[in-house]
Order: sequence, then C-alpha cells, then structure tokens
Amino acid sequence: MHILVVHQYFLGKEDAGGSRWNQFAKYWAQAGHKVTVLAGTVHYATGEKESRYRGKLVVREREQKNVEVLRCHVSESYNKSFIGRFWAYLSFTFSSVLAGLFCVGKADVIICTSPPLSVGLTGWILSRLKKIPMVFEVRDLWPESAIDTGVLTNKWLIKISFWLERLSYRSARWINVLTPAFEKALIANKRVRADRISMIPNGADLDIFQPGERNNWVRAKHELGDKFVVTYVGAHGVANHLIQLLESAKKLKQYPEIVLMLVGDGMEKPMLKEKAARWKLDNVLFVDPVPKSVIADYISASDVCTAVLKKVDTFKTVYPNKVFDYMSVAKPVIVAIDGVARKLVEDARAGMYTEPENAGEFVEAVLRLKSDPQLCKEYGQNGLSFVRKNFDRSVLADKYLDILNHQVIRQER
Repeated sequence: MHILVVHQYFLGKEDAGGSRWNQFAKYWAQAGHKVTVLAGTVHYATGEKESRYRGKLVVREREQKNVEVLRCHVSESYNKSFIGRFWAYLSFTFSSVLAGLFCVGKADVIICTSPPLSVGLTGWILSRLKKIPMVFEVRDLWPESAIDTGVLTNKWLIKISFWLERLSYRSARWINVLTPAFEKALIANKRVRADRISMIPNGADLDIFQPGERNNWVRAKHELGDKFVVTYVGAHGVANHLIQLLESAKKLKQYPEIVLMLVGDGMEKPMLKEKAARWKLDNVLFVDPVPKSVIADYISASDVCTAVLKKVDTFKTVYPNKVFDYMSVAKPVIVAIDGVARKLVEDARAGMYTEPENAGEFVEAVLRLKSDPQLCKEYGQNGLSFVRKNFDRSVLADKYLDILNHQVIRQER
C-alpha cells in the first residue's frame, strides 16, 4: 500500500515535539508499505525555517527506507501574527497541492491530519484529482479551540475556518479522532455519522520512551543536584498558558529545593522569560527544545512531570501527547487539564489533577508528591503499566492500517 500523508507539522529527524506520525510512518514502512509525507518547512513551535528550505518550493528528504518526506514551502510570516499564520497555512496548501500532483506517484489513500484545518483543502483537491479516498484526522477541535483561546477573533477568518471544517468532514471517506470526546462532539455537533468515525488515540512511543536513571547527564548539565524537579515538556504557546506555572513558582520560592523546568519553545516563551526575570524566579529553568532522542533523559531526570492548558471548555476534549511520554518513563503526572486528560490520569492512577490556572492547587500537589516518594513511585509504575497495556503506539499503528484496508480502500474498490 502507498499511503500519502498531509501533515504540516511532521517532525524532522532531530526535532522536538509530537512524534505520532513519525512513529506510524516507521511502523508502516517496517511492515512493507510505502509512506510519502507532505510536510511544512516551518517548525510549529519555533516558527523558524532552516536555511536549506529557504527559497525552495519543495525539498525531498528520505526519512528511512519506504518513507519519503516532501518539505513544502510555508511562509515565514507564520509566527508574526494570526493573519501571518493564516497566510502561512495557505502557502502550505498551495505548495503541498503542487507537490502532491507533480512529485508523488500513484497512492492508495490520502490521510490529512489537522490542525491546521487547511490540510483538508489540500486533501480534498488531491483526492479528487488523483481519484483516491481521503481520511481526515482530528487531533484538535478546530476552529473551536482557536476561538476559545482568543487566538482566532476575526469574523471572516472564523467563517472561512468553519467552511474548511465542513469541507473536510464532507469530503472525507473516513474520519479518525484522537479522543472519545472528539467523537461525541463530531456526532452531536458536526452531524458526522458514527459509522464513519474511528478513534485511534495518541499513544506511547515505548521504543523511544523508557524508564531511565534519575541522576543522569541532564542533572549534571543543568546543575540540578538533588533538587526536586517538576518538568513541563512541550510548546510555549497561548493555548498552553504557562504563566500558571510561573505563578506556582512564585508560591514555591520559599522551598529552594524545588525547581520547575520548562523544556521547549513557542510564541509565549520570550514573555515567560521576561516575567520570570522580573519576578526573580530563580527556581524556574528554561531549556531550549531538545531532540526527541533525548527528551526521555529530561523526563527521567525529573521527579514529577506536568501537562497544563488554558482553562477553556474545548481543552476538556484533548489527550496531550506529553502525558503518554511521562507515563512511559514511569513519572508521576500533575495534569492541570480537566476532561478526558484528567480521566486518563485518574483511570491509570498515574498522578494528580489540579484545576487549570489554579496555582494554589498546583503547589499543594507538588508539595504532596515531594513529601511522599513512595506515592510518586506508585503513580509512575501505574502509569507505565497502563500505557503498555492500552496505548502502545505500535499496536495502534496496526489498528490504523486495518481501518485503511477494510473501511477505506476496500470500500473504494
């Protein structure tokens, strides 16, 4: 089978970030399938474009045997404003359509994974012109999440976004969602038939993330000694609302043995660093993005890990991938996200829930875990066992292939 994937944020080999589709591509290639990915040239978190992509419409890269990545032009206006980002999405649509038409041979199926919603437009055009079925994957409920966080406010852009959403759902032969809440929302609010939806969730990269030594090179490099380290790994954007972690750090200043380590990048990071300096938060450590290959070492060096988002109802529907990473390394989790993410951690008995944007509750959770090493160990082991049993990404990749074979391609024939 030749699978064409449209994923604007597909990671490069040494990039930090969610590796769901890198892993799926790897597993499918190992099973003998061919995977071609239409990806962007601007990193989703940093908004930066490597010099080798500048001035080029398409750059062909070999990820591994049977996996080819076509890096398609994205405007460098990506991180300048929301209008700039919208233009960047349109530039990717244009370049990815051209790459799909002239640089990709015959494919059996096209999978578009969103956000951004504009990948659905690429998929619609290519599926019609190449006469292949399209699968649309919902990784986040757009445009609702952008509206709820205040990122999307222009009424015309909102109308265009809802139009793109309707086009994507109508033109897809099949829709995959990442959480049960997404599935309910599509059936109840988007008029999508239940028999056209599957749920292959985010999962655990158990071949990348494994328990390791706490006292490793990360602690030595950042001079952490024997401090109690609470780690956040991921994007520093508007939706993440990491100011809540700095507010917690203010309350924790009286405990010099506790450090909050924030690993990653994003639009809000300069503001966060400025705020930390103004508040004299010497208990906050900012770490630039690191390759996926060493993220597990940063998690291993931590005592507790956390996932936080802005307090909006839309985020009650999401499974942050970082939670699976933390659990795979057997670390207790403080999840400041209500809804399905909270249920995931509580069902696994892998950590504690605190109300989003409630610094007081977060501090209480940190102190509770610091005072009870045995509880931390139990939460970590519970999480590891839970993801091994329920969220092994290699197993999820096989389930996805089964859907492609039996629900999408076979119906087309």
